Amino acid sequence: MANCTKCGAELGADTRFCPACGAAVQGDNNAQYQNTQYQAAPVAPAAPPAWDHTAEFDPKDISDNKVLAMLGYLMGWLGVILQLLASNNSPYVRFHMRQTMKLMVVNVLLGIVMALLLWTVIVPIAGAVMMCVFYVINIICFFQVCSGKAKEPAIIRSLGFFK
Repeated sequence: MANCTKCGAELGADTRFCPACGAAVQGDNNAQYQNTQYQAAPVAPAAPPAWDHTAEFDPKDISDNKVLAMLGYLMGWLGVILQLLASNNSPYVRFHMRQTMKLMVVNVLLGIVMALLLWTVIVPIAGAVMMCVFYVINIICFFQVCSGKAKEPAIIRSLGFFK
């Protein structure tokens, strides 16, 4: 029995590669496998999803206007008005202002449907659950702004009439 020249592990008679370290076994019948290096093919970095717009904004704009971008998620319509007045045409603030308004429009539409179908009992209950879901999405958006992200809110990004 032969031993591996790299790690010293015992090798079988027809072994081409060491089972312990993977080194090519030297010998006449294994000459074609010696000095062969296997490398993984380079993997291209994954492109961000279409709803992640973070790379479109200047990092300085994000850091300078992060607090303004948070206002809409914290204060609703009043926050949007403050964003309009104080944004200095920041693309980052404008993006989050649009996302806030989309969330508010969906909440208003949901409230209208709940009011119109109040007599069904099940629709107001389902609507209240959906309003809670949108409230959680609002909180998630707030924390994304805290981390300097610019992502379209979940559920809202799939609504075709906001495109």
